[in-house]
Amino acid sequence: MYANPGNPKLNIPPHWHYVSFGCSDLHGDGRVHEQTGPEGPSGFGFELTMRLKREEGEKSPPTWPAAIMQALAKYVFQSESILCVGDHVSWHCPLDNSESRVQHMLMAEDPQLGSVNTPNGSVQFVQIVGVTTEELRAAQHWNGVGVLDIMKRMPSAGGLWLVTDMRRGESIYELEPSVAEEVENGIESEGSNLSGVSSRIVWAETEMGGTLAPLSAHSPKTQTELESESMPRITHVESEQIKTTLQKGLLQGGKSCSTQGKEASEANVEGNVATSDSAELFVTRRLESLHLTINLESGALLPLALRGRLKHGRHFTFKSVVDVSAVTLVSPAVAGAFVDATCPYAVRGPWLQVFIPDDFLPTLVEDLADLADPDEVSLPTTFRWPNRKLTITIVAEET
Repeated sequence: MYANPGNPKLNIPPHWHYVSFGCSDLHGDGRVHEQTGPEGPSGFGFELTMRLKREEGEKSPPTWPAAIMQALAKYVFQSESILCVGDHVSWHCPLDNSESRVQHMLMAEDPQLGSVNTPNGSVQFVQIVGVTTEELRAAQHWNGVGVLDIMKRMPSAGGLWLVTDMRRGESIYELEPSVAEEVENGIESEGSNLSGVSSRIVWAETEMGGTLAPLSAHSPKTQTELESESMPRITHVESEQIKTTLQKGLLQGGKSCSTQGKEASEANVEGNVATSDSAELFVTRRLESLHLTINLESGALLPLALRGRLKHGRHFTFKSVVDVSAVTLVSPAVAGAFVDATCPYAVRGPWLQVFIPDDFLPTLVEDLADLADPDEVSLPTTFRWPNRKLTITIVAEET
């Protein structure tokens, strides 16, 4: 923890600067991280930082940022899913346990520390930036880097060094009303960089009007699901506060960040779901109908998946925390899928794919638009498309 005087000429206020040690390889002898040498990433390839505005008369730094950094680091070590610039983490409570509107996080490159090369590999300093719920949603529906760039031009929202101010009472939308149009234009022209989230989701092959087991129970087991029961869980997250970590490449299971802009219509689905064995080892089973049940937080991202991903020829995956399964929504432009117009719903091992044809997408966008404002959704709520043999039910978080 360091006291940083800021820079009055750049409207950078005095602040506390927190820097982690240990996500990268500090020792180089294999005791914590695999040795890669100077050409590869050092450990996980990054360290966390955070800048917190220093209150007048404050003599010592608050310790809660260190606790958050520790929780995120624990998640990284347990899941081996790294945090990249532009990623976002939904926290769902004030970061300092106060009454603040700042309740979530975006990841930026630290403006002073940047990246360095060491004898043990390269290290990028990834800065945690506190954001409001409205700003989190903008990052989800568009991209984190775009939202961070907006925040950088507003001293009250963080400024050039993205200093978190827990007393901030206004979001970027209130500080600059034209931001709403800027974000909407970004979604329409660029789509979203978010390719997947962890969620509470179950599915079943049911007739229209049929019932589905609650989220607290597993969905009915198919033969392929029974075969997959011996497989390890995709991710184990000990900290309950990290309900959903939203990050590019969430389901890839590797240590490298996706390069922004590389996910386009040629994206290959099979590279985005990690299982202990290749999905090719499982038989693909066609489903005649499909009923998805998903929690509200994840269901609220369905408009994002449709407008920001599938409309732009991409895919979107919900990785279940209920069991080992994953559900991927697929557009016609995505290569490598095992679903198509003649077989829109199919499962292979723990992996369900849902094909959304171009002529169905506008209907879904219109029917599910209200989910983008989850505070106004009455639960449970069910959407049915009988001609498509598809049902989606949105339920409360702890159903």
